Amino acid sequence: MSSPTLHVPETPPKRERRKEARPGELVKAALDLFVEKGFAATRVEEVATRAGVSKGTLFLYFQSKEDLFKAVIRENIANLFPAWNEEFKTFAGSSAEMLHHAMDLWWLNVGNTPASGIVKLVIGEAQNFPEIAEFYQKEVVAPGTALLQSILQRGVDSGEFVHMESHKTVFSLIAPMIFLMMWKHSMGACAASARIMDAQEFIHMHVDLLLNGMQTNNAR
Repeated sequence: MSSPTLHVPETPPKRERRKEARPGELVKAALDLFVEKGFAATRVEEVATRAGVSKGTLFLYFQSKEDLFKAVIRENIANLFPAWNEEFKTFAGSSAEMLHHAMDLWWLNVGNTPASGIVKLVIGEAQNFPEIAEFYQKEVVAPGTALLQSILQRGVDSGEFVHMESHKTVFSLIAPMIFLMMWKHSMGACAASARIMDAQEFIHMHVDLLLNGMQTNNAR
């Protein structure tokens, strides 16, 4: 009498699952290490080790450490803008509400995540790695300022905001966000300093201060 056949459920080969996950794991490991140690001080071998792959495997996906950093910027910040732009096309609230919502989106998706460290990295490494600074300008700064500028212009066109040069005013909104992220990864790392301010409370307070200067008498 033959022995009964043992049926084992088929599972995808482990190697295939790991191969598909590798780019994402490498980007996450790179973000963590870049924020912890800085871009220049991080070696690609360290990124590969933390992601659980060899250095050679890392170079199958990214040609250089600079390319890896660009992927970190793209995956954690730049890729957010298409969805945000679509959302604001159909935003039904006032321009003031739209502005508050935009700042909240940035903080919740970037500022309050490990990706906030990218801003400090880019600012700190800009002179030594101008290619990365240029990439960040194109992929993050340009679409970010364009989105905020469109909200300001919407308020001007509707009569809710006073006339302004929105392409200049927009930096009054960007500056406090940069401050918060720089603070978070410098003084904010100290326990005593971390209690000084609530980030979202600060953001809304700053937006309200600006709005009091931008809104027309009819909108108040």
